Amino acid sequence: MSYIILDASNLEDYLFSLPKIKTYFNADSLIIDEIGDGNLNFVFLVTSSSDTSKQLIIKQAVPYLRCVGESYPLSKDRMTYEIRSLERFAKLSPHIPKIYHSDEEMSVLIMEYLSSHVIMRKGMIEGVEYPKFAEHISSFLANTLFKTSSLYLSSSDKRKLISQFNDNSELCKLTEDFVFTAPFMEDETNAYLPELTDVADRISNDVELKTKILQLKYKFMNQSDALLHGDLHTGSIMVNQDDTYVIDSEFAFVGPMGFDVGALIANLVMSWVSHTLQDNDSRYSDLILDTINSVWRRFSEKFLTLWNETEESALLTKGFANDEILQTYQEQYMQTLLQESIGFAGCKIIRRQFGIAGVEDIRGIEDDALREKANRLAIEVGERFIKQYHTVMNTDDIMKLIKE
Repeated sequence: MSYIILDASNLEDYLFSLPKIKTYFNADSLIIDEIGDGNLNFVFLVTSSSDTSKQLIIKQAVPYLRCVGESYPLSKDRMTYEIRSLERFAKLSPHIPKIYHSDEEMSVLIMEYLSSHVIMRKGMIEGVEYPKFAEHISSFLANTLFKTSSLYLSSSDKRKLISQFNDNSELCKLTEDFVFTAPFMEDETNAYLPELTDVADRISNDVELKTKILQLKYKFMNQSDALLHGDLHTGSIMVNQDDTYVIDSEFAFVGPMGFDVGALIANLVMSWVSHTLQDNDSRYSDLILDTINSVWRRFSEKFLTLWNETEESALLTKGFANDEILQTYQEQYMQTLLQESIGFAGCKIIRRQFGIAGVEDIRGIEDDALREKANRLAIEVGERFIKQYHTVMNTDDIMKLIKE
C-alpha cells in the first residue's frame, strides 16, 4: 500500500490487512499504546484485547525528526536501513528480536515485544547488574562486524553489501553533524548549558583536540570496514538477567568497526561517571569498568577465532600469508581497532554533554551542582580519549584514561 502515517485511528486496519499479523492476533480488537521515547520514530505497543499475552511492537518512520517535529524534515527511508540491517544481523546473531513483518514502502517494522526486558540504560541507572551482558554483546559485535567485513566476505559480496546501505546518507550526515561537529562549536542545536561556557570555549579553541576530531570524522566518512549498527548505545539494547537484544539500527551503514565498539564504551563510561558521583560506594561503578574490560577482551577473542577459521576472503587469498605473517597483521589490526574505538568513544561522550540529545544517566541528575560536576567529568574523560587514542595499547590504558 502507499505510504500513510499510522496512528491509533488507522493502525488496527493496517495490521489486519496483513494476513500473518491478523492470524497472530486472531482478529481480535486491539489495544494500541504509543510508547516511543526516542528521537527519530514512532513506536506502538499493540495488545490483543482478549489475550494480553499477544503483543507486538510496531515501529514507523515519519518524514521528520520525531523529537523536533515537522519543522525538521527527515526522509522516512531511514526505516529501510533498519529493516535491512536487522534482517542481516538476525542471520548472524541470536541477539535480535524476532521480526514478524517489514514493509519498506510503509517504513514499518513489526517485532516481538520484549515484555520481560528493559532498556539497558534505565536498568543501569537503577544499578541493576546484567551478568551475561558482556558475553552476549561481545558475541553480537564479533559476528556482525567480522562477517560483514572484507576479512570474511568475498569482494563481490562486500560490494553488494555496501550498495545496500550506501544511500543512508541522511542519517550519516546527522552523525557527522551531531557527533563530530556541532558539540565542538557554537551551534543552535546544542544544549543550553551556561554553567559550562568555560569548557565549551576551551574545547572550541583546542587545536590538538579538534585536529584529532577531524581525523576521526574522516575515518567515519570514508572507512568501509563492516556493516555497523550505527547507534549502539545502552538505549538501543534490551536486557534482563538472561538475554540481550539489540534494537533501533536505523543509522546502519558500512563504516569503521570502531564506531560501534566506541559508542558502546562511551555509554558505559557515562554510566560510570553517573554512579561514581552519586553512589555511596564504588561497587557498581567498579562493575562497569570490569564490563568494559570484559567486553573488549571477549570481543577480541571471538573476532580472532572467527578470523582464524576463515581460509579465504576478499583480503586474504589462501597461500598468501603464513601463520607468522597473519598473526603479525592481526595484532596490528586489533590494536588499530581498539585505538579507533577509544577515539570515537571520546567524541560520543562529549557529544552527549553538549549536543542535541543527552543521556538520562547524566542529564537526569536532579541536583544542579552534581549534574554540572558529572558533565565536567564526562567531558574530561572524552577529551583524554580523543587526544590520546593513538597511545592506547590495551584495556589497562583505557582504565588509566578514565581514572586520571
